[in-house]
Amino acid sequence: MRVLLIEDDATLGAALQEYLNDQDYAVDWLQQGEQALKELENQVYDLLVLDWNLPGVSGLEVLQQLRKADNPIPVLMLTARDDLNDRVAGLDAGADDYVVKPFDLAELAARIRAFRRRRTGLGKPEIEAGPLVFDTVGREVRCHGERIALSVRELSVLEMLMMRSGRVVTKQQIVNSLSAWDADFSENAVEVYVYRLRKRLEKTGVAIQTIRGFGYLLDVENRV
Repeated sequence: MRVLLIEDDATLGAALQEYLNDQDYAVDWLQQGEQALKELENQVYDLLVLDWNLPGVSGLEVLQQLRKADNPIPVLMLTARDDLNDRVAGLDAGADDYVVKPFDLAELAARIRAFRRRRTGLGKPEIEAGPLVFDTVGREVRCHGERIALSVRELSVLEMLMMRSGRVVTKQQIVNSLSAWDADFSENAVEVYVYRLRKRLEKTGVAIQTIRGFGYLLDVENRV
């Protein structure tokens, strides 16, 4: 899951990025509202964690501009404003959730997991694609109850493919998602991890198809 964090406080921003990376989220961190708007014009994220009190363009203004442009990205607002009118203003502007500072990191992580469950349409923290079941909390994949041993990067690539099962995922989308951990992550590296995943999935009845010129598609109907 790829998260864009907008927080102008350097100490808090660095701490949140480190904590969420440890939770296996790919997190890009910026400190200004203008940067957020520009970034979201060019990149696709699964969630925006947005501070309200930003220098220049405020978090509320960022949110209003996103919704005016019909950008549907889920938005979790972070703010020290705990007045009821402020909370109502944030939600009315298009925020999906609202966390008041100071907050517990475990609570924030739980709210982000809730976004993940909503995005997959599941009431439980699992993604299913054919016989594959991805436990997003335990970070493991099972096939017919048997665990498939995968590296952290292999899990991340497979998660993207399972989230979009039946749809094409481009190499660049995978690069964008994983480059938050490694700035040197490339399309060549994607090819390596897809090759490894194909070997791991050989006996599962699931295949990763190459859609030439576009990317990859998880084929859950394939039988080997």
